[in-house]
Amino acid sequence: MSEKKSRPSGPGRPKDPAKRRAILHAAQELFLRNGYEGASMEAIAGEAGVSKLTVYSHFTDKDTLYAAAIRHVCESQMPQLFFEHPAETDIRTLLARIGDAFCTLINGPESLALHRLLVRMAGQDAKLTQLFYEAGPQRVCEGMVQVLQGAASRGELEVETPINAARHFFCLLKGDHNFRLLIGYDQPMNAADRQRHVAEVVAIFLRIYGTDTAC
Repeated sequence: MSEKKSRPSGPGRPKDPAKRRAILHAAQELFLRNGYEGASMEAIAGEAGVSKLTVYSHFTDKDTLYAAAIRHVCESQMPQLFFEHPAETDIRTLLARIGDAFCTLINGPESLALHRLLVRMAGQDAKLTQLFYEAGPQRVCEGMVQVLQGAASRGELEVETPINAARHFFCLLKGDHNFRLLIGYDQPMNAADRQRHVAEVVAIFLRIYGTDTAC
């Protein structure tokens, strides 16, 4: 599956961070555009404007580069600010902000391309699948758990199992529309439709988990 090369180890000149970023960006573009098999190390080097040897000096083989590119995509799509909101924000407003950001994220062209790539690779490499899940969906759910626990401590929510509630929230947000986008059957919602969808999901979520204070 992988294009592996034996490279000498040991000290050398410090690796150039700018070249590493260029390689990751090129790998991301080519993996999403051409899939795993269709993106060679040579093509990635050409896209990045570096030598093939430079690519191998930063990433020992194709699997390592693919894993780093997937992690880079996930981290760039979900910055820390995703869950940073003013402490005084009421839970309905907070859920609406997170929901709108989540829908914008998962229904964007890059996220859709990444999910299609992972589906094509399903079953080929469990380690890479695990990496994607931990860097993407799991990280989002863990962040949401913190949000829900904070709201519960303020008396705005009654949540016995925060991780399940987080999953319920995101599954409601994805709904049928995300699947239709993945198979190319629909177009992204405009801002008004997206906000209306998020408001409906937040209302359902608060009917299940909200207290009188939240509702």
